[in-house]
Amino acid sequence: MDNVLAFGAASGQAGRVDALFVMIAVIGGFFFFLTQGLLIYFAVKYRRRLPDRDNETPAITGNPLLEFLWILIPSIVVVVIFYYGWRVYTDQRIPAAGATEVHVTARQWMYEIRYPDGRTAINEIRVPAGKPVKFLLSAADVLHGFYLPDFRVKMDMIPGRVTTLWVQPDRPGSYQIFCTVYCGTGHSNMLAKLIVMSPHEYEEWVEHGGREGDEGGEHEPLVVRGERILSNAGCLNCHAVEGKEKIGPNLRGLHGSKVPLEGGKSVTADEEYLRESIVDPGEKVVKGYPNVMPTYKASMPPDDVRAVVEYLKTLK
Repeated sequence: MDNVLAFGAASGQAGRVDALFVMIAVIGGFFFFLTQGLLIYFAVKYRRRLPDRDNETPAITGNPLLEFLWILIPSIVVVVIFYYGWRVYTDQRIPAAGATEVHVTARQWMYEIRYPDGRTAINEIRVPAGKPVKFLLSAADVLHGFYLPDFRVKMDMIPGRVTTLWVQPDRPGSYQIFCTVYCGTGHSNMLAKLIVMSPHEYEEWVEHGGREGDEGGEHEPLVVRGERILSNAGCLNCHAVEGKEKIGPNLRGLHGSKVPLEGGKSVTADEEYLRESIVDPGEKVVKGYPNVMPTYKASMPPDDVRAVVEYLKTLK
């Protein structure tokens, strides 16, 4: 059963979790139909017949053997379920030796990723297939969740604490990460991806500074690239392009406008202001808005910042 890799499971761990649930469902179903079947059978067989209304109920004595088996068998079944469940749980909680550690910090409403070699990213984690990965999880503001449904694992992210979670991806592909704790208005859009690459592709990606493998490719128009980066980096969880304003200023019409700042000053939203607002958002805080935007200086390369600025310039 330990070697089961269930449909939709991205690792052997997930297959074992599925096998545990299947085992419990099969055992539960068997005993349900057994007991209910016997109940219906005896209800029909020993039902009271009309001519026998005055018959007295016969004296029924217990059967020690049946009572002993009825206690013994369910007890063994419960112990088996507990033992296998304990094995699956400990397998998920104790990381494999040599697991690569990836730091993930959650904040409203995005995931900041830091790799062992110092590389950073937003809402996207890339790992090689076939090698264990240990996630060191923390939160910068409120409670968040880190949930990988394809791996059947989930862990809370708690301010002031570091929690851990590990997986060993077996299948290359892109897997969704969800926040499972209601963390504010942008909770439903707090999404990230775990991208599992073949070892060869991962090595090439690392050699190119984590740049190769971007969705759009090198010939992607700058504005299109900027729109994609803006969406993937979680910016639209706080900033609106269309419709109702969120906790940050609307982005449409921002370029070229006069922006009032805290302290009574104002500034024109030119290219330099847009760039500075991405890499050092606390330098010029817009009046009436909280100073909660994180810096993208380390996580967004200059070329990506330039692409985002070019996209913002098109939002008239």
